[in-house]
Amino acid sequence: MHQKKGKNILIYFSLLILVGSLNNVNLSKMKLINVKDINVSGLDEKNNLKILERIQNLNLENIFIISTDEIQNIFESNSLVENYEIIKIYPSTLNIQIKKTKFLARTNINGKLFLIGSNGKLIENNFSNKKLPFIFGNPITEEFLKFEKIINNSKIPYEKVRNLYYFQSKRWDLELDNKIVLKLPADDIKNSLDLAFEFLNHKDLKNKKIIDLRIKNQIIIHD
Repeated sequence: MHQKKGKNILIYFSLLILVGSLNNVNLSKMKLINVKDINVSGLDEKNNLKILERIQNLNLENIFIISTDEIQNIFESNSLVENYEIIKIYPSTLNIQIKKTKFLARTNINGKLFLIGSNGKLIENNFSNKKLPFIFGNPITEEFLKFEKIINNSKIPYEKVRNLYYFQSKRWDLELDNKIVLKLPADDIKNSLDLAFEFLNHKDLKNKKIIDLRIKNQIIIHD
């Protein structure tokens, strides 16, 4: 009985080796299919084409073994890209969907105009969007993004902001679209903005130009 069982195991083992060998031979003879079609969407036609050409220059091989690092470098170097998604359609197609960064403000750096994107990158100001607020004072981008987030979490609509003034003490002033300037403290900014919001439509603000909120729990109004 033990001898018969041992023979069966030997037969099964031999068959496993044979099947495995055949599969390995077949895999080695399989032709790897290169990526044939790449579709890029999300930006304007010109910038989609630029990205497409750079990806095509990578000479991507089999869709199963694409190096995402090389593609990632292309997108990280493009200031218009917020994020992206690569969708593989087997056997040989890539669909790349891009989310364009949102333009938040304009600024002047060394005499040259730039837009600041929500991705934290500077974009050459070829778009002439004068509706965006202008930043004076050249803050680092991270400081601005932090401040922009505070405004969006306050009662003051960011769309009402006309100009932003940054000081080396890391304090900000805001000029609204009605030309009223809010002088803000360095800390507790959201509460100061919410407090200012309650006074913006007050009749006593008529012909007033400055709301000074730098002293905690006080509002000083100037002409």
